Amino acid sequence: MKVESNLKTTVVRKIEKIPPQDWNSVFPRALENYYFFKSIDESNFEQFSFFYIVVYDNGVAIGTTSCFLMRFALDMTVRGPLKLIFDSIKKLLPNILCPKVLVCGLPMGMGRIGIARDSDRVMRAIYDCMEKIAKNEKASMFIFKDFTRDYDDIFKPLLKKGFSKVESLPSTDIDVSFISFDEYLKTLSRTSREGLKRNFKKVDGKAKIDLEVTDALEDNVLPQVYGLYLQTHEKRDIGLEKVPMDFFKNVSRNMPKEVKYFLWRIEGKVVAFAFCLVSGEYFIDYYLGFDYSVAHEHYLYFVRFRDLMKWCITHGIKKYEMGATSYEAKRRLGFNFIRLYFYMKHRNPLLNPFFNIVSHFMKPENFDPVFKEMKKK
Repeated sequence: MKVESNLKTTVVRKIEKIPPQDWNSVFPRALENYYFFKSIDESNFEQFSFFYIVVYDNGVAIGTTSCFLMRFALDMTVRGPLKLIFDSIKKLLPNILCPKVLVCGLPMGMGRIGIARDSDRVMRAIYDCMEKIAKNEKASMFIFKDFTRDYDDIFKPLLKKGFSKVESLPSTDIDVSFISFDEYLKTLSRTSREGLKRNFKKVDGKAKIDLEVTDALEDNVLPQVYGLYLQTHEKRDIGLEKVPMDFFKNVSRNMPKEVKYFLWRIEGKVVAFAFCLVSGEYFIDYYLGFDYSVAHEHYLYFVRFRDLMKWCITHGIKKYEMGATSYEAKRRLGFNFIRLYFYMKHRNPLLNPFFNIVSHFMKPENFDPVFKEMKKK
């Protein structure tokens, strides 16, 4: 597929069809790397169809990104009386608020585009490629999902093409600059610090909670852990993906040095877990799961966080990323909010004014009141 004099794009449905050196030489260094995408491809993510784009200049890779097709609920962050209005619209026009879209980025995590040079040319090549994919797959919208402000200059041309820029739900992280958990507690407000201490005192005297850290899950443990994941997934109001069970096995095989599972047990039974990725001084707390028959009684959310923070301190982690949701709890725990944005456009220009209106109701403060406080700062 020729785009300019020397630029060519390659589009594949499986990342293994791209030489790893081509992808790795351009794609931003991230824990969601070539082998993370390979694990996705090998797993049964039923709600997505993936595409991988590489831009070449005279045979040398200078641009890379991932895309996926899905049905996207435009009202997923809408709450309160507005939700009733949107539900009424969906009853009359079921597909208008849940269109088939082509998304640049990942269902989970931040969006990334690798650009070695000539950013304008690379972005035009990627956009042209996405247009052809969308046309072939009959997708009605384009979305560039969950990109940081670092991409503002790269995406400026999109605004001239009719895209709307919308603030997305932020990710969260914390700088781990403490030598102990007690020192970390001293960085919190008095209310948060004393609240955590009370909770830990209650649970530490109630039951013995054992922690196991492992690189892979045994076959007899995987179904137990996945059951906890499903319990938590079903309670979430947001989140695009439902992770299939085989992903946890595939990612351990493909990324044995980066994957860590944390398992909490009471009397031998797994009652909580964390799926995490780690590399050097960077740690991502990716997926979690709880047995909700005991989770609140034993304050497992906070026990889980305490043990993960202690592990990070012990292992020299400097940056701990925790992702989206539970924002008020994370604010009290001292996490920073990483502002993310997505850019959206309907392929039918006549419908873009409607989606500009819809985008107004997709702001984070419509999902969680904690963001209204952020706006005041």
